[in-house]
Amino acid sequence: MSSPLVDRMEPHAETIFATMSALALEHDAVNLGQGFPDTDGPEAVLEAARAAITAGHNQYPPTIGIPTLREAVAAHQARHHSLRHDPATEVLITSGATEAIAASLLGLVSPGDEVVTFEPYYDSYAAGIDLAGGVRRTVPLSYPDLTFDPEQLAATFSERTRLVLLNSPHNPLGKVFTRAELEVVADLARRHDAWVISDEVYEHMTFDVLHVPIATLPGMAERTLTIGSAGKFFSVTGWKVGWVTGPAPLVRAARVVKQYLTFTTASPLQHAVAHALDLGPQVLTDLTDSLQERRDLLVAGLADAGLDVRPSDGTYFVVADAAPLGVPDALPWCLDLPAAAGVAAVPVSVFCDDPQRMSTLVRFAFCKQVPVIEEACRRLAAFTG
Repeated sequence: MSSPLVDRMEPHAETIFATMSALALEHDAVNLGQGFPDTDGPEAVLEAARAAITAGHNQYPPTIGIPTLREAVAAHQARHHSLRHDPATEVLITSGATEAIAASLLGLVSPGDEVVTFEPYYDSYAAGIDLAGGVRRTVPLSYPDLTFDPEQLAATFSERTRLVLLNSPHNPLGKVFTRAELEVVADLARRHDAWVISDEVYEHMTFDVLHVPIATLPGMAERTLTIGSAGKFFSVTGWKVGWVTGPAPLVRAARVVKQYLTFTTASPLQHAVAHALDLGPQVLTDLTDSLQERRDLLVAGLADAGLDVRPSDGTYFVVADAAPLGVPDALPWCLDLPAAAGVAAVPVSVFCDDPQRMSTLVRFAFCKQVPVIEEACRRLAAFTG
């Protein structure tokens, strides 16, 4: 009997993260594959969640999110980026950034519409576009400079282009798009009357480079949905609290879909995130400083193990080239790594339409405790000799 799964979703049947985490568990490997911290978030944030449960915030909240959290998100966008949003109509709380992306795509893309995104791309982008019946049009980011060809990007746009799905800081490459690069994207979006979905969940995790939201560029606030994530901001990825901000008609498109996906998002966690966003910038600064130290530790360890490493400008991830180790294809190498070396990582090729593109690159996560990173580096160095 053939699979009952619809054809367009068959390529997305199992994520690389599930595969690598299962292999890590099976072989007791250090898991640098999946991007989740191995410590809890700030105690003040955790205590706010406990207090919200005790206070009785345990029933359905409004579909769009509790007012205090929508107000806190709007205040965050105004404070950090001078973007002014009406909390009543221009902010939507979602069950994580993944739902925000899916709901936005499903609300804005009709079957046959084209969606432009950069390659490699986070895997939920391809799945979300296919769910909506859209057509994915990709533009490669080069390695190791992580730039794109403006002429190639322009050629990717057409009269069928509905939107651009942008990710900066970029997962998996750790790239932060420059203002000049964003201006190229913005110019094309304006000329082709395309919407932009901008995934900025790692916006506070940049290292000595400036994050520029594309919505701050001229003429872009009215055509951009910006996505954020408390899970990334405060190291509570299991809470799955995200948000969408932007012009009311675009936010409404995501809201209409969201109410039929999860209907709403966990009430006590929304109260806790509202509290977290009001704690001030030091919480975010401390997290970024700690991540940068751990990034540097992992970069040095990977280099000692013989990989060619490109330091990350942002996110939880660093990309290394396994070609100097004689690895022609990182996919089988990564599948063997948990058993052979006791370390799990993710091949970058799984985020590409063309598996030969970036075929020797590997993504490692550094959002782990220092002893965990040190042990992973020790195991890799012993494995590579």
